[in-house]
Amino acid sequence: MSHSAQLRFEIDGMSCAGCAGRAERALQAMPGQSDASVNLAAETGFVTLTSAKAVDIRQTLKTAGYPAREESVVLDIADMSCASCVARIENALSKVSGVIEAHVNLANATATVTFLRGTIEARDLVAVVEGVGYPATPRADTATSAPEPDKVTPARNRFLIAALLTLPVFILEMGGHIFPPFHHWVGRTIGFETSWILQFALTTLVMIWPGRGFFTKGIPLLLRRTPDMNSLVALGSLAAWGYSTVTLFAPALLPAAARNVYFEAAAVIITLILLGRWLEARAKGRTGDAIRKLAGLQANTARVERAGEVVEIAVEDVVVGDILHLRPGEKVAVDGLVLTGKSHINESMISGEPLPVSKGVDSKVIAGTVNGTGALTYRATGVGRDTMLARIISMVEQAQGAKLPVQSLVDRIVLIFVPAVIAIAVLATFAWLFFGPDPKLAHALVAGVSVLIIACPCAMGLATPTSIMVGTGRAAEMGVLFRKGEALQQLDEVTTVTFDKTGTLTEGRPELVVLETCAGFEEDNVLRMAASVESQSEHPIAHAIERAAHAKGIALSTPSDFNAIEGHGVTAKVDGHLVLIGNPRLMVREGIDFTDMSALAQTSAGKGETPFFVAINGKLAGLISVADPIKPSARDAIVRLKEAGIQVAMITGDNATTAAAIASDLGIEQVQADVLPEGKAAAVAKFQTQGPVAFVGDGINDAPALAKADTGIAIGTGTDVAIESADVVLVSGDLAGVVNALDISISTMKNIRQNLFWAFVYNIALIPVAAGLFYPLLGWQLSPMLGAGAMALSSVFVLTNALRLRHVSPAMPMTPQE
Repeated sequence: MSHSAQLRFEIDGMSCAGCAGRAERALQAMPGQSDASVNLAAETGFVTLTSAKAVDIRQTLKTAGYPAREESVVLDIADMSCASCVARIENALSKVSGVIEAHVNLANATATVTFLRGTIEARDLVAVVEGVGYPATPRADTATSAPEPDKVTPARNRFLIAALLTLPVFILEMGGHIFPPFHHWVGRTIGFETSWILQFALTTLVMIWPGRGFFTKGIPLLLRRTPDMNSLVALGSLAAWGYSTVTLFAPALLPAAARNVYFEAAAVIITLILLGRWLEARAKGRTGDAIRKLAGLQANTARVERAGEVVEIAVEDVVVGDILHLRPGEKVAVDGLVLTGKSHINESMISGEPLPVSKGVDSKVIAGTVNGTGALTYRATGVGRDTMLARIISMVEQAQGAKLPVQSLVDRIVLIFVPAVIAIAVLATFAWLFFGPDPKLAHALVAGVSVLIIACPCAMGLATPTSIMVGTGRAAEMGVLFRKGEALQQLDEVTTVTFDKTGTLTEGRPELVVLETCAGFEEDNVLRMAASVESQSEHPIAHAIERAAHAKGIALSTPSDFNAIEGHGVTAKVDGHLVLIGNPRLMVREGIDFTDMSALAQTSAGKGETPFFVAINGKLAGLISVADPIKPSARDAIVRLKEAGIQVAMITGDNATTAAAIASDLGIEQVQADVLPEGKAAAVAKFQTQGPVAFVGDGINDAPALAKADTGIAIGTGTDVAIESADVVLVSGDLAGVVNALDISISTMKNIRQNLFWAFVYNIALIPVAAGLFYPLLGWQLSPMLGAGAMALSSVFVLTNALRLRHVSPAMPMTPQE
C-alpha cells in the first residue's frame, strides 16, 4: 500500500482482558502497521496499515490463537468477455482494504470475495467492480442455486440480426471474387458506388445494433487504458469501417491504388464473433448442468403433522423436529430420522449408490432422494441450508468458483496480453506502411485489424474455469464432492494415499465373533455380565457386545460402580459380582492369570480381531473377540490405486497385531499402528517427504491428519469435524469414491492442460501470421474475417473440450449396499 489505511474488524475467541492483550500485542508486533488496538467488549480490532494487508492480519491473529472473523460474498458480474476482464476485476477487488482474497470466474460470471468481517460491505465491492466498467450484483443466498437468466436467446438473436444484415454486404463484395460474372452484373445494374453505399448502411447498422456492445464496453475501457477483448473487436471493426468510409465519401484523401472498401470485413468480424458468443452461451449453459440437476432434486412441498393433522406445506416452512409423512414414490423433503415404516430409497442422485437403500426405524433419510414402495414417517433433523443436499450444492458451487494454482500463470500473462497485442497491431501497421508492397495502406489495414481480432484472449480465460465447473459437477454426480477446487490439482499430483482403518477401510461397526469361556463359567452368563457392564460405555466395541446379547434374547442387569480405565478396559459390579473386561494390561494390573486364553487371544489378533479378557470375581471367565468387517470395496480400491502407480499406507490407532492382519488381508505393505490422533498428522508428514500425500479418514481423531495432508478425503458417513477438515468428501462410505476422485482429478487436469495448450498455441502461432511476418517468404496474410472466425472457433473448442468431462464414467463402480 502506498498510503495508510485504517481497518476495524471483528475478532473471535477472546474471553478476557488477557486474551485481548495478547491479540493486541500480536497486532502491534505485525510489520507494516503504525497503530493497533483491540476492544474486548466490542470484540473488534483496529489497525492502521502502512504496507501490511488484510491477509497479514488474518495470519497474525490466527497464529496468536484469536482468529479474525471472515465473511465471503458472491457477486454476479455482467459483461465479462475474456481473461483480461477477469484479471482487471480481481486486481481491483484485491486492492480494497479488508479484502483477503478475490477469485473471479469467467465461466459462471461470478466473483467470490473473502474479507475481514466489519471492514466493508457487499455494496462497497459492487461499487469497485462497477468502477472498472462491469455491472455487479451481490448474490443473496449461495446455499442454493437460483435460476440463471437466459443468456442464450439474446445471444442468438444478436447473431441472427447481424447475419441477416451482413449477408447482403458479403454477397455484394465477395460474390464477384467467388463468381466473376456477378461482379460485372453489379456494375451494370446498381453500380459499384451504390453497392458501396448499401454496404456502408448495412455495416453501420450491424455495428450500432447487434454489435453495439463491443463499442459501449470496449471504447470506455480503452480510454481508461484498460482495454479488453471488446476493445480489440471495436478497434478492428472501426478501423475497417473507417477506412472504407473514407474511401467511399472522401476518396481524394487516399492514393488511387489504396481506394478499397472493407465493409464486409467489419460486418463479418462482428457477426462471426457474435456467433462465437452464442455458441459460448450455449456451451456455458451446459457447464452448470450438475448444479441445476442438484437444485432440481429439492422437493417443493412436504406433508407434515400439525395440530393432529397431516397437512401439505411449503418445504421452506418445515422446522427441525417436525414429523413428516412420506408416501411411496415421493421425494424426501428434508433430512430426517425414520420413526415408523420400512421402505427402500433411491439415493443414487446424492451418493452414487447404484441400488436403492433399505430404510427402517432409526435410519437416516436425505432430502432430494426418492422413496420406493413403502410408507415412512420421519422426524426432521436438517432443514433449509442444513440439509445434506443444500450443503452439497454449496460445496460444488464453491469448488466451481475456485482458482487453481495453474491459473496464476494465465493471470500474469493476461494482464499484459491485450496491451501487448495493441502494440503489435500498431507495429505491424507501421511496418507495412514503411516496408510493405503497394497498396501499402490497404496491406497495413489488413495486418493491423487481423492482429487485433485474432488475439482476443477469450479461450485463455475459459480454459481453466470451464473444466473445473464440468469436472467438479461430474464428480458430484458420482458422489465425490470437492470442497475446495484447489484439491482438483493437488489430487492429480498425489503419490501416496494413506488410510485410517476403523470406519474407513472397515465398516466401523464391530461385531462379536468369538466368545470362549473357561471351565466353570456358562457362556450366556458371561455374555450377560459383559454386556451389562458395556451397556454403560459409548465405545463401538461395547455396542457390539450389547447387540450380541440382545440377539440371543438375554436380559441385561443394571451395573454399579462403572469405571473406564483409559488404555486398559472397564470394570463394574453386576448383581454383586465384580466384572473386569479389558486387555492383558488390565489383567496384569489386577493380578489375574490369563495364561489359558493367551494363545487364543493371539490367534484372534492375528486374524485382525480385537480380543478382550473377561474376569469375574478375580478369576478369568473367558475371552471375547470383536471384529470390524472390511468394507466390500476396500480390496478392489487398493488394487486400483496400486495399478495407477500410487503407494498405499495405513495409519491407525489400533494395536499393531490387528492392524498388520487387516493390512495383510488388503495388500497394504506400509502400516503405522498404535498412533495417537496428533501422531497421525506426524505420520502423514513423514510420508510427505516422499511426495504429495492424500489421507482418507472419517473420525474426529482423523481431523489433524486430514488437515495436514496435501489432500484430505473424508468419508461422508463420518463426523462433521472430519468433513470440515477435508478437501474432498465422499458422500457414501464406499472407497470406490477414492479411486473415482483421483480419476476425475486426473481427467480434469488433463482437460485443463489441453485447453491451455490450445489457447496459448493458437495465439502464439496466429499473431505472427496475422501481422504478415510470413508474407515476404510465403505470401501469407491473414484476412480479418478468417481471424474473427478462428478466434470464435478457439473459444468454442475450449468449451466443447471441457464438456467432454460430462461423459467421464466412474473408474470404479460403487458396491451395491444391502
